[in-house]
Amino acid sequence: MADSEDDPGAPARLPLYQQVKNDLVRRIAAGVWGAEGRLPSEHELTAAFGVSRMTVHRALRELSAEGIVSRIQGVGTFACAVRPRQEFLHVHDIAEDITARGHRHRLRLITLESVRASAAQAMGFDLRAGAKIFHSVVLHFEDDVPVQLEDRLVSPKFAPDYLDADFTSETTARYLLRIGPATEVEHTAFAATPDADIRALLELGPTDDPACLILWRRTWSHGVPATQSQFVHPGTRYSLGSRSTV
Repeated sequence: MADSEDDPGAPARLPLYQQVKNDLVRRIAAGVWGAEGRLPSEHELTAAFGVSRMTVHRALRELSAEGIVSRIQGVGTFACAVRPRQEFLHVHDIAEDITARGHRHRLRLITLESVRASAAQAMGFDLRAGAKIFHSVVLHFEDDVPVQLEDRLVSPKFAPDYLDADFTSETTARYLLRIGPATEVEHTAFAATPDADIRALLELGPTDDPACLILWRRTWSHGVPATQSQFVHPGTRYSLGSRSTV
């Protein structure tokens, strides 16, 4: 992984410290180091993730502030007891949402290829760096207005025939859900201004609000890492919400 906060190889284009942080949260939740076990040292994590020590230090500092780890000076970093967390988003097919509103959905397949995984990507898929993974980029339209740019990495172990699929007849989400359910999902949502290329694809002109809603998602199916995806939505054209019974 390049030691940069804007690593072009990162599927979700999250800052490196956030990628490290998200991966540590997943591993702590999975009990990799035990309920209150000791995490690897900053030096060991730096080598494992292929990032700077400053990046690892920031990830651990934020995890400590959120009560996910505890840090004891001169002793080490320890996982805290996992607290229950309510998920507010679910895996769904945007085409179904659009048609349910009575509008027309169409998509444009921009990229469908095989790539070599960076160190961070490989770690997320439990693969070695340089292993083959699949990459797709899809632009979704609602009544001919672009509402979502989907940038997705897919594990060949989960979907070995992904590159042969016909994404003119169904969405990537629908295809993947047919292969296997997402039994574990991790979401991160934030606001950001994307680069000029993404703004052009979303048809954001100079007078449009440049802020976009970005959803970063990782999924597992029965314990197998399946996908890592980024969804970029123009802030004035899309919103996220949920309703649940407690």
